[in-house]
Amino acid sequence: MKKIIFFLVLSVLTSINLNAQCAMCKAVVETGNGGMAEGINSGITYLMVFPYILVGLFLLFIYKHNKKIKN
Repeated sequence: MKKIIFFLVLSVLTSINLNAQCAMCKAVVETGNGGMAEGINSGITYLMVFPYILVGLFLLFIYKHNKKIKN
């Protein structure tokens, strides 16, 4: 279990500086200025974080629930 948590934390920490863009967002940004591009990248990254947090919390709940049942 410690290995899974370690790799999960490692993957989250190493993916913080990645820029994410869909094809439509990229087309809009290429016609605009650099400040708008950074804002769109930050917004997409912000929206991508929440599903991972929810899945992590769900798995933590299942882990604690199973640990409670065993005791």
